[in-house]
Amino acid sequence: MTQVSLENLIVGARSGFLVSFPTDTVPALATIPEKAGLIFIAKQRSQDKPLILMGASAEDLWPYVQGSENEYKIWQKITDQYWPGAMTLVLPASQRLPKIMNPTDPTTIGIRVPNSVIAQTILTQTGPLATTSANFSGQPPLQKMTEITAQFPNVLTLAMTESQDEMSGLGIPSTVAKWTQMNWQILRQGAIKLDLSDNQI
Repeated sequence: MTQVSLENLIVGARSGFLVSFPTDTVPALATIPEKAGLIFIAKQRSQDKPLILMGASAEDLWPYVQGSENEYKIWQKITDQYWPGAMTLVLPASQRLPKIMNPTDPTTIGIRVPNSVIAQTILTQTGPLATTSANFSGQPPLQKMTEITAQFPNVLTLAMTESQDEMSGLGIPSTVAKWTQMNWQILRQGAIKLDLSDNQI
C-alpha cells in the first residue's frame, strides 16, 4: 500500500513520480508533463489516446497552448463560464508542451481546471500535471483511492478516510470539446452539457 500524506504526494509529484488524487470528476493518475510516458506504461494505454494537462488556474495552462488573439477571447469565454469544472478543452499546443503528452498528434492538447479543493491544492504547488483517469486502459475509472492503491501499488495515492473516499467526485468524466479553428466539436459528452450555439467565430 502506497498511501501518503498530501505533503508527501506533492513532493513525489514534483520529483516525477506517478501520483493519484481525487478530482471533481473521477480520481486522477498524474505526473509532471515531462514524465507523461509513465502514465501510458502504468495504464497499458495506447499512444493514440492523449493525456489531459490539468492546472490550478487558466493562467497556469495558457502557456501550453497557442492561438490568435481572437481565439484566446473565445477560449476564455468558455473557461470563464465552466472553469473550475468538468470541462476539458482541446486546443492547439504550444512548443512548451512535451510531445509525450500526445504522441500521435503533438499539435493539440486537452486542458482543464478541476473544481476540487484537494486537486487545486496539489496543482497550485506542483504546477500543471499530465493526467488521466486511474484505471487500466479500456476499464471503468476506479472511484476510490483504496481501489487505486490496490491496482497501482507503485503509485503514490492520497491517504484518505473511508468517508472522504466515498465522496471524492461525480464519477462522471469531464466533457471534452475540441477547437476546430471555426467552432467547437464535442469529442465526449460528460458531466457538463455544453451550449455551443453562440461560440462560433
